[in-house]
Amino acid sequence: MAAETVQTEAVQAGKTQVVTVHASLAHLPAGGGLIRPQSEPQAQSVVNAEYIARQAPSATAFDLVAQLPGATVSGSDPFGFSPQSNISVRGMNGDAIGYVLEGMPLNDIAYYTGYPSQFADNENYETISLQQGAPDLTSPVLNAAGGLMTLRFKTPADKAGGVFDTSYGSYNTNRQFLRLESGEIGHTGLRGFVSYSHGATDNWRGPGRDERQHVDFKLLKTWGRQSSVALLGSWNQAIDSYYPQVTKDAWLTDGIHGGNNLAAHYNADNAVGGTDYWRLARQPERTLYMAAPVSLGLGNGLELKVTPYAQGAYGNAPGGMQLPSTGLFNGTDAVQLAPALANSLDGAIPVRADYTQRSYRSGFTTTLDWKRGPNDLTIGYWYDYGDDAQKQTFAILDASGAAGSIWGGNPLRTAGGQALWGANNHTIAQTNALFIGDRLSLLHDRLLLSAGFKEVMFSRTGTNAMPGSRYNIGTNTAVPLPRLGARFQITPHHQVLFNATTNFRTPAETALYDVYDPTSGALEQKGTGNLKNEYSIAEELGYRYADDLLVGSLTLFNYNFTNRQVSTLVMLNGAPVQSTINAGGQTTRGVDVEVGLRPWHHISPYFSGEYLHSTIDNDLSSGSEVLPTRGKRSVRSPTLQAAAGLTYDDGHFFGVMTVKYTGHQYATFMNDERMPSHVTGNLALGYRMKDVSVLHAPQLRMNFINITNQHYLSGIADPTLAAHDTVGRRGSVVSGQSPDYYIGGGFAALFTASTGF
Repeated sequence: MAAETVQTEAVQAGKTQVVTVHASLAHLPAGGGLIRPQSEPQAQSVVNAEYIARQAPSATAFDLVAQLPGATVSGSDPFGFSPQSNISVRGMNGDAIGYVLEGMPLNDIAYYTGYPSQFADNENYETISLQQGAPDLTSPVLNAAGGLMTLRFKTPADKAGGVFDTSYGSYNTNRQFLRLESGEIGHTGLRGFVSYSHGATDNWRGPGRDERQHVDFKLLKTWGRQSSVALLGSWNQAIDSYYPQVTKDAWLTDGIHGGNNLAAHYNADNAVGGTDYWRLARQPERTLYMAAPVSLGLGNGLELKVTPYAQGAYGNAPGGMQLPSTGLFNGTDAVQLAPALANSLDGAIPVRADYTQRSYRSGFTTTLDWKRGPNDLTIGYWYDYGDDAQKQTFAILDASGAAGSIWGGNPLRTAGGQALWGANNHTIAQTNALFIGDRLSLLHDRLLLSAGFKEVMFSRTGTNAMPGSRYNIGTNTAVPLPRLGARFQITPHHQVLFNATTNFRTPAETALYDVYDPTSGALEQKGTGNLKNEYSIAEELGYRYADDLLVGSLTLFNYNFTNRQVSTLVMLNGAPVQSTINAGGQTTRGVDVEVGLRPWHHISPYFSGEYLHSTIDNDLSSGSEVLPTRGKRSVRSPTLQAAAGLTYDDGHFFGVMTVKYTGHQYATFMNDERMPSHVTGNLALGYRMKDVSVLHAPQLRMNFINITNQHYLSGIADPTLAAHDTVGRRGSVVSGQSPDYYIGGGFAALFTASTGF
């Protein structure tokens, strides 16, 4: 079925003419909006607005790409409110992926992670693309060996109007969204939108309630053929409850119940002195992202693009713990509490450990493109400045378990009047990157050759105000990153591609600083500026097919890493803090496949899959011992993944069913514990009406998430060297440490009514 034929009648000067219109299916989305033809010499998958519009409106960017090849999404709740989520691509963790909104980086400047619950509302996305292999040459990211996620807002409408939707569902969930479109403002050529959403939900397991408020906006002016200027951004405020991660033994014992949840009520007399009270772990966060991308057509094939951006964030990741009333330390300095306070607490102080992060970031990217004949030459520069302060203080609990504002700022003080610190560091990070690339189009654009080079200069300078620690510390690095690629269009339907890219990343910021136990003054972590950077070389070889009915691709990939950085979570004096493990060398190979059908009798199927073989290349050190890890499978690297989707849409009735299989994955470098495989499925059903008065296409929709109510472990929160005691190469025993896991969200249903106007 290559085309649809439509016959219409036209009346002109008393004569009837029959006009036959042949409408190709090639413009229709394939796979329900989960796949589209690509022409760049690198692997890339895209979800479009049609697919996004059928999903639960609370779904995050991670949820929306979960069906794509290579993507493994770990969540803690069914609706996407919780920040305790993660994504890995081809076995590379979320902190190895770049996140970019219309040219603006979104990664955390300290840990490189992305927090999708802080990103835009999904009603405002035009597309979300996932480049599984490598970022673009011009992308403002440092850490993207695992690929690049690019988010793009919808273009503001030409006419005034808007969109409204409201949702209600399981766990007392409610959400409202409103977008207002200005249309063209006067005759200025300016048009824009602004949206606001509010959502709240009860924890699906254990006590707690999440609340999120969010604003997106975009103002755009275009002129000429290539020139435009925009102002866009997102503001987010969320107060989230905490879902405890669990060991495998705890999961087998209690599942989603019992000790795997926080306590609903404060009880100072329980085994942990009331520090398991859920209100002690509420996580507040405010973020603001802003950018002003400018594109200027200068004539003679020249185009200048400049994207300045600025960001700010403040948040608290608290947790409950107990401190002794005597024998406390600020770093290595012994300190005492006021006698009246120490005596009143009878040897133990239940506290909330507030771990706050305040960060500011600004920078710009600029590129100059020169298209002349078959050549497209690009030169550019990226500058980024980050200011990050992280502090840990302790707030005393009252008789009800309250500890003042959840935003922090009420620290426990010593007899001398100073705050008791668990951490107190400040880091300035600067990035300077120069890049140049060329694209050569030959044989009437059937052959595309590309080559590029990027020199990244990165520095961190930090101060650690903890007594006994090294006060000033820093690190500087300069890394050359060459790349090349080729794409050949064999026939109009068949295409092959090849690319080779290089990437690097530095360890997480926390690796710079000494960390002390305030109960003993013992050194828990020795900070250093001499840790080695991760470096990787990656190759892809791919085949693509696209015609009026079918779109598909098959990609072979190979990665070689040195000083592989693996993200983990550590409990720093009661608070969950991200860190990294140097996993040495790693080799990752595999194949991705995806295929989708354009609508055929209103039906669009989709399938994706991945085979992954990832191994550790060398033994890893643990103190003075060496663990026999060479040849073991890499953590967070499922051997098999597969996803399938089936979409029906006749213009009024529509439905989407998706199923995802994720194979088992190892949680330790010794491969002595692994997370089981799991299968989950989602379903959406809806009806789209005709216009009613001022209402445009009112719609009713039901989304069912985890329709079989699977109780499963969704991801590895903190991989460890070994789960069990292990004899090292030198004959001594290395103590095992159980890894922790995310528990995936249970069954949930959400009803949504929406309309344009």
